[in-house]
Amino acid sequence: MNNYLLSLLRTAVPAAIGALLSWLAVEHGIVVPEGLSNEATIWLTGGVVTLYYGIVRALEKRWPRIGILLGAARKPLYVEPRR
Repeated sequence: MNNYLLSLLRTAVPAAIGALLSWLAVEHGIVVPEGLSNEATIWLTGGVVTLYYGIVRALEKRWPRIGILLGAARKPLYVEPRR
């Protein structure tokens, strides 16, 4: 898999996991109070995505194989552009 597709995968998987975790929270009775807007719910979902990604990336530094929780254990390789 090329680096571009790998980077997309490692971005999309945490987004899907964050959305799934938010949906599961609602299904199990954890809801945002009615006084908060839909925008707050979107921000909270984004926070869940960021938290998930951050935790997995931190664990990946110690245990590289845990990167599979981001969709692929291999990290994309970014190279400096030629000048």
